[in-house]
Amino acid sequence: MRPRATLAVRRALLATCDRGPSDPGLLPDHALAVSGSKVAWIGPDAGLEEAADLSDARVVDARGRLVTPGLVDSHTHLVFGDGGEREAEFARLVAGASYEAIAREGGGILATARATAAASDEALLWGAAARARRLLASGVTTVEVKSGYGLSVEGELRLLRVVRELARALAGEMTVVPTLLAAHALPPAHGSDRQRWLDLVLEELLPAAAEERLAAFCDAFVAPTAFSLDEARRVLAAAQERGLPSRLHADQLGPDGAAALAAELRAASADHLEHVDAAGIEALARSGTVAGLLPTSTLFARVRPFAPGRRLLDAGAQVALATNVNPGTAMSENVGLTLSLACLENGLTPGEALVAFTRGGARALRLSDAGRLACGEGADLVVWGARSPAHLAWHMGVNHALLVVKSGRVVHQAEAWTAADCAS
Repeated sequence: MRPRATLAVRRALLATCDRGPSDPGLLPDHALAVSGSKVAWIGPDAGLEEAADLSDARVVDARGRLVTPGLVDSHTHLVFGDGGEREAEFARLVAGASYEAIAREGGGILATARATAAASDEALLWGAAARARRLLASGVTTVEVKSGYGLSVEGELRLLRVVRELARALAGEMTVVPTLLAAHALPPAHGSDRQRWLDLVLEELLPAAAEERLAAFCDAFVAPTAFSLDEARRVLAAAQERGLPSRLHADQLGPDGAAALAAELRAASADHLEHVDAAGIEALARSGTVAGLLPTSTLFARVRPFAPGRRLLDAGAQVALATNVNPGTAMSENVGLTLSLACLENGLTPGEALVAFTRGGARALRLSDAGRLACGEGADLVVWGARSPAHLAWHMGVNHALLVVKSGRVVHQAEAWTAADCAS
């Protein structure tokens, strides 16, 4: 029997993103049929009407435009209070101050933590939802959201509960994946007593987060201004014992060996990687830990070089691409800028950047049914006002998302002039 379609997209350049990290799986003049929340059929456009019952379907004519899986943004910090301090820090960065110097003076993460503590839960949820919907309007259908600005046991649990409310508020529009960023910065309340905070993380925070099922992953930030390799290893190993797979902020400010730690722990991802060395690249490729590229953050924080995406791919590593939306080092929900920077600065081809932002992100979040277009899989997809993956990266910083579909339902539709410069 022919599937009864609820939605069909025809005359499209389909990118299935299921053929490996360097092949977006482009299928010219193709169509797909959606039944309910799943993709029911994919094939040449000429065969659509014979293959699927379109009598009750909404039919979208892509007119040769690119159609891809919904984007998977695998690294964000969407929940934070805005006290205005970070915009002042931006002016200091532009004037030549370093990220590390600002952090040592009590700015950076600590400034956002103060603003977050002062904000109500309602304000935090509203701000996070607004940022998430800007990502949604740009083609993101799955987003990871970290805690990390609580800097106390109750503060971190509070942020994870806000993330849980965010997932409920966006149900049917986006999939929200929560991550406990347990080791982000040393709380000022503990002065220089690092051991006291780590003990609280191990003895109180991790057990409470696991018991309430507030997180899908546990993350840590390895850096001179944050935590050491040994400290991160302790936290992440304990989290894994409680069923929380590891993720890691790695090699961002210097070659600190965190990529090798991520590989050792079989972490889901190691993100940033601006200063990853040859041994770290080899370890990631060998372990299967996904290498997360966050080029907007590299640009914003002025922490050159950009991560060696080309070397990572050539070594056989899996690569993801994400916005890293956060108030200090990547205050931008601009998906188009992220794609362009991945090509211009990380060394990816446009097709590789697209795969990294779809299937790569899904792998970083260990989601088997996201980031690709395949029969029987979830119908998360985007119709773009662009002719090709190269077009998305070439027209820099523009939102080309015309139609965003989540689980078979249209959740965002843009006016053609706002999102497209590809008429046919």
